[in-house]
Amino acid sequence: MKNSSSKEGTLGYPTEVISLLNSPKFFGRMNDPTASSYLKGPCGDSMEFYLVIEDKRITDIRYYADGCGATRACAAMVAYLAYGKTVNEALNISAGEVIKRLKGLPEDHLHCSILSVSTLYRAIADYLLKA
Repeated sequence: MKNSSSKEGTLGYPTEVISLLNSPKFFGRMNDPTASSYLKGPCGDSMEFYLVIEDKRITDIRYYADGCGATRACAAMVAYLAYGKTVNEALNISAGEVIKRLKGLPEDHLHCSILSVSTLYRAIADYLLKA
């Protein structure tokens, strides 16, 4: 993972977003998740999501991203938005919502929001196919 303290790593996001990005709460891999996913974006960045789902609610979520600061920020935002939501509510998280919440995602990194929600959707699909 690239260094989050670099200028490219923070991209001028608001303090709240930088705090989320640097928080260990949602970052990392998980042993024995209910569902998981891995996607590699067209830019070469990759992302993983791990979900614990109980009674159709996401009770724990982790992400791992190997890529630029925008990719990590989008993954962190998706994890924040999905935590505690039902599976159906999490499926309403959109790339547009991620862009709006990040308040500063550069135009040339909008695809990172698509990678993040697509990786979440794939993890949810993994859960739905097992149920």
